[in-house]
Amino acid sequence: MTLSTPTLETDRLRLRPFADDDGDALFALQSDPYVLRYWDSPPWTDRTSVARFMERNRSMEEDGSGTRVVVERASDASFLGWCTFNDWNPDFRSASLGYCFSRAAWGHGYATESARALLTWAFESLDLNRVQAEADTRNAASARVLEKLGFQLEGTLREDCIVDGDVSDSWVYGLLRRDWVR
Repeated sequence: MTLSTPTLETDRLRLRPFADDDGDALFALQSDPYVLRYWDSPPWTDRTSVARFMERNRSMEEDGSGTRVVVERASDASFLGWCTFNDWNPDFRSASLGYCFSRAAWGHGYATESARALLTWAFESLDLNRVQAEADTRNAASARVLEKLGFQLEGTLREDCIVDGDVSDSWVYGLLRRDWVR
């Protein structure tokens, strides 16, 4: 079963499938050590990571396990980052949410706005019951995004990530269909 990547629009944003010409902006985002300081993998140092990322996007769509969209500003088509709906399990009616944005996009509400659009699409298009998201416990900004979307803190995964020798914990958040408010 495939899961077609949607194109979605909000007042300020356009969410769309990745294109080959997004490679430079994607590499700039994923190679920024400050952006990825709370990530579960190190910043990219090799441009072959772009091809692997794009291939993962295609395989998620083809096997029906998820979709990842570019988030761009509607007014000028500037690449702001990306948002993902992945680990879709139709039997459990569950999935995961994730996002990554450039520093220039922080503090403008873009993560909340784009995640809300993707969640609305998922709740309306799929028989979705639960969405899970994780945030590094040092990343208060990401936690605030999830809480604005209605996610509830469900627990802490202790020492679940080790990136370049740095051990970190993650908060686990959950959002149920019955708690979803657009």
